[in-house]
Amino acid sequence: MYPTALTQLARVNPFSAPLFSLQTADEPQQSVGGSRSRRLAAAAAVDEGDSCDCEFGSSQYYALCGFGGILSCGLTHTAVVPLDLVKCRLQVNPDKYKSIGNGFAVTVREDGFRGLAKGWAPTFIGYSMQGLCKFGFYEVFKVFYSDLLGENTYLWRTSLYLAASASAEFFADIALAPMEAAKVRIQTQPGYANTLRQCAPKMYAEEGLWAFYKGVVPLWMRQIPYTMMKFACFERTVETLYKYVVPKPRSECSKPEQLVVTFVAGYIAGVFCAIVSHPADSVVSVLNKEKGSTAAQVLKKLGPKGVWKGLVARIIMIGTLTALQWFIYDSVKVYFRLPRPPPPEMPESLKKKLGLTE
Repeated sequence: MYPTALTQLARVNPFSAPLFSLQTADEPQQSVGGSRSRRLAAAAAVDEGDSCDCEFGSSQYYALCGFGGILSCGLTHTAVVPLDLVKCRLQVNPDKYKSIGNGFAVTVREDGFRGLAKGWAPTFIGYSMQGLCKFGFYEVFKVFYSDLLGENTYLWRTSLYLAASASAEFFADIALAPMEAAKVRIQTQPGYANTLRQCAPKMYAEEGLWAFYKGVVPLWMRQIPYTMMKFACFERTVETLYKYVVPKPRSECSKPEQLVVTFVAGYIAGVFCAIVSHPADSVVSVLNKEKGSTAAQVLKKLGPKGVWKGLVARIIMIGTLTALQWFIYDSVKVYFRLPRPPPPEMPESLKKKLGLTE
């Protein structure tokens, strides 16, 4: 019997581990190493007619995913530095900066248009490092947790996205924390420092190495929920768009059409990201401004209302940011012809196990 189109799709589905390539009764059992090789080969499958320049799961594949993360996070965060600067000032000094428009006006009046670019260097360096770890490790952990879940990966795919993204972000924030601390000092403390070269030595002289990492715990509180929402919401939104909105399968969509879907799904995910992570973002901004403060003290000082200051600015910033990040990341995959498996489908073996097919 020739395999059906659904069976073929199940075989190339990276979320149907460990049976990426379904065995028939006549096929011999594979060793653990052979099974893993079959999984990686199947996961590398892309839409019909495409070809790949590197193997899924290879060091080159993860390196290029990390490079895509550097571009997607480093460039986008640097591009919105003026909005980020105003957002941070709204959070730490709401009496002076009344709104987004007022924040821009006051900043330009006091520092000129150059003042809107304050903190661009630590922003670019810090978020480039974060992007490297975030996207690179996400791909690693996605395969790792898929192996653990086995054939039930399809049923638990949302949990897989959440676990893989949280694990990746844990390490990404350690890479981000020093530059994030310097950025907030430059942006929210007038006269403290104008450049990273001035700021970093001054911070180290005042508080030592702790100055760069005292915000890592609230950073985890902000970024881990943000990233979990960013990846899980994006993955499921893409799946939903292709299933209910896009009038044809992804394999029949052109690359530009696929990237439009990526951008839309990224923006939707970004709105939810901004909401779930904003309270912790407020705490981080104030904590890095005030010497000797703890996260608990800052949270008590801000109160239930204060932690939501600057939310509108952050929704605009993060929605646009997340959409652009996914667009750039997916464009890098397209440019380097990296494996881009289609949206997940339930494998035939699992359908039989659940009694959904004969």
